[in-house]
Amino acid sequence: MAADDVPPIDPRTERMTPMYRAVMVVAGGIVKHWGRLEVEGLEHLPDGPLLLIGNHDSNWDPVAIGKAGEPRRQIRALAKSTLWKTKPLAFVMNGMGQIPVRRGQNDAHALDKAIAELASGACIGVFPEGTISRGTYLRPRSGAGRLAQAVPAATVVCVTVTGTVDLIRFPLRPRIAVRFFPPRGGQIGAGEEPGAFMVRVVEEIRERAPVAIPGRCRTAEKLRRAAEQQAAEAPSAPDARADGDLAAPAS
Repeated sequence: MAADDVPPIDPRTERMTPMYRAVMVVAGGIVKHWGRLEVEGLEHLPDGPLLLIGNHDSNWDPVAIGKAGEPRRQIRALAKSTLWKTKPLAFVMNGMGQIPVRRGQNDAHALDKAIAELASGACIGVFPEGTISRGTYLRPRSGAGRLAQAVPAATVVCVTVTGTVDLIRFPLRPRIAVRFFPPRGGQIGAGEEPGAFMVRVVEEIRERAPVAIPGRCRTAEKLRRAAEQQAAEAPSAPDARADGDLAAPAS
């Protein structure tokens, strides 16, 4: 479905803030034009409470997903709290409606805020792997599953983003693709544990968007060797974390 064919946002759901629009024009413009952004599945983004679950391989992923979803929704992403330490950046993050999360901790305040925003009709975006994959398997965390469980009215939609790791590999021109789709196993079921829900959702996402290694030549090669070593030492993937960490994206 082309962006021009997507129905407008119901004003009762939310209005995009001026700051969000500005960031999508500047940073999102790089993704759209230089990155040759391709978008599929906008018809899967409904009005009302929406929980987006995505893969995370590059610092550009939030921008790419935000730009892709711009014709339909403003995405209130969960972001690491250290970004708020710089006042100008904190001003931008607050203006975009982002939610700070203390990484590596069971941040009950962030969870409560995310639940409140979601229940009020916002679109909340979460990277349940917690940080950039760097070419390795990362255990999905259960926090996003707890959000889905706490707000049954919310629609959970998967999103994959590929090609963003190539944005910094100039002169190579990237081809970025963002795809939205419902989880094939359906929404979180009655009695389904949040951790188990996140495992099946992230497995499906990673089937469509395998882990990718970021960075330019030296960094990418270093990460590739580390990923190969980790795979050799731990051939089986562990289960999802049982804690409530919301898994804010990392730099």
